[in-house]
Amino acid sequence: MGGKSGEREVSLKTGCNFMESLKRSGCTVASFDIDDQLIRNLQEYQAELVFLALHGKYGEDGTIQGMLEMMGLPYTGSGVLASALAMDKMMSKRIFAYENIPTPKGVCIHIRDLEKEDRGLIKERTLQKTGWPVVIKPLLEGSSLGVTIVRDPDDFWKAVEKAFQYDQIVLVEQFISGVEITVGVLGNNEPRALPVIEIVPVLGGFYDYESKYTIGGSDHIIPARIPQEVQELASKLAIHAHIVLGCRGYSRTDLIVDKEGVPFVLEVNTLPGMTETSLVPDAARAAGISFDELLLEIGRLALE
Repeated sequence: MGGKSGEREVSLKTGCNFMESLKRSGCTVASFDIDDQLIRNLQEYQAELVFLALHGKYGEDGTIQGMLEMMGLPYTGSGVLASALAMDKMMSKRIFAYENIPTPKGVCIHIRDLEKEDRGLIKERTLQKTGWPVVIKPLLEGSSLGVTIVRDPDDFWKAVEKAFQYDQIVLVEQFISGVEITVGVLGNNEPRALPVIEIVPVLGGFYDYESKYTIGGSDHIIPARIPQEVQELASKLAIHAHIVLGCRGYSRTDLIVDKEGVPFVLEVNTLPGMTETSLVPDAARAAGISFDELLLEIGRLALE
């Protein structure tokens, strides 16, 4: 838990929730932060299973998963490749397109491009592919850190510079107006979808960091106020995305449903937040699964 990404505080909250829940279930638990003593701590503790409460870089991108694989320790969530693919929004977008999973158009801008090309040409070429308006976000970051919806062309580079504070590559993505929904998925070889949640931000215009992690910052509406057939399609897309990326255990797929009722997959979270304001625990609760039961199921799936 903890880690070195911009989502450290969220990770600590998730980790504390894990600790309390597993203790209630009778498990012997210890918590470790990401530091130069981590390998030694895990070896000395002789862990039988590692619950990953990390988010963002170095935790959700396959890095820690690779270390645990080398140590021969089982861990919760997806493996190295699936974690890396899901973290890289452009790579996952390419896989979605290949698998005929609807996803917004996107173009990447690397910080070194600004040294080689005229900014005007970069902007023109990018918007020719994405259309207008756009969402600008760091390529390898989560929790909506550094994300801006850009409706005014004059704000384009300001939003790009903001995203560059979090990553050297930013994703410029087609903005689709519609209903924000999310679908949790549980399982390995035969994954199943949890109830669809509609997300209504209370504090801002979209589901940003503050809306996600402030109590009362957003409303989670279950069932989502979209037609049943759209909910079913969104669930199928979430399961499909979980499978094609190679996810294991659990994931959460974020989607937007446009005005025509078409759901578009935005991204897949391989280690979704598990705080008191998080979506997967809410969806599980709606399915009759308590938080303690959810964690035990995630642990069981890790050992399959």
